[in-house]
Amino acid sequence: MSADVKSLRSRIRSVDSTLHLTRAMGLVASSKMRRANQSMQHGRQYAAAMDEVIDVLRSSPECARTPYMRPAGEGTRLIVIAGDRGLAGGYNANVFKLAETVPDAGIIAIGKRACERYGQSVISSERFSGADAAKMAGELCRDFLDGKYGKLGILYTGYKNMMSQEAKIRWVLPLETAGKGADAAPVFEPDEETVLNGAVPSYVAGILFACIRESFACEVAARRMAMDSAGKNAQEMIDHLQLQYNRARQNNITQEITEIVAGSGL
Repeated sequence: MSADVKSLRSRIRSVDSTLHLTRAMGLVASSKMRRANQSMQHGRQYAAAMDEVIDVLRSSPECARTPYMRPAGEGTRLIVIAGDRGLAGGYNANVFKLAETVPDAGIIAIGKRACERYGQSVISSERFSGADAAKMAGELCRDFLDGKYGKLGILYTGYKNMMSQEAKIRWVLPLETAGKGADAAPVFEPDEETVLNGAVPSYVAGILFACIRESFACEVAARRMAMDSAGKNAQEMIDHLQLQYNRARQNNITQEITEIVAGSGL
């Protein structure tokens, strides 16, 4: 029995250590949540503004000639945005599962977990800046115009609420032809096509950065929920092990008392 007591005591200490770790990680995730949400909202607002500008431009008949609506190449490039760390529930797994549904795509990984999976140089999703997005968007747009690929998509995780996030793909290039624009359309100088061609790299950069910020907010939320769940499970396990420990210890005491009584009777 003493061996059982010692084993249970060791397991309780081990699970308690895990409990402290999950609580600490949960607190870190909570501290990042507000900043991540603010950054996500700013990214969404910028992307929405860029969408409005591009919608007005691509609804113009003059923009039908732009190479951004007529891909010169074939094949697909997919930007896969995952997290920098694990312990976030199914966050990274859902991203990689969706990426497998796009066959023969040229993967561009963002996030340490994605870079490790696809054997690419590490690019941190948390530290990815607007300048990084502009540089990557410029290269992607040049490759698109050069015919190195014909379709560009961004695989990211969309934020619904703290309990729900969903991996999805947003197709960015080529631009789709929009319907007829508003009657009082703005006037662009020198012309709509020139303005559109100049605006597309900024548009792609804005969408990319917004997707990265939203994915990071989802990662933080998923990690917080995963740590909360792990903490509850650890506490339940400790309670169960503590009950077993108390029973084993009581059995030891009872056996010792029985042996003493039996010995005194001799």
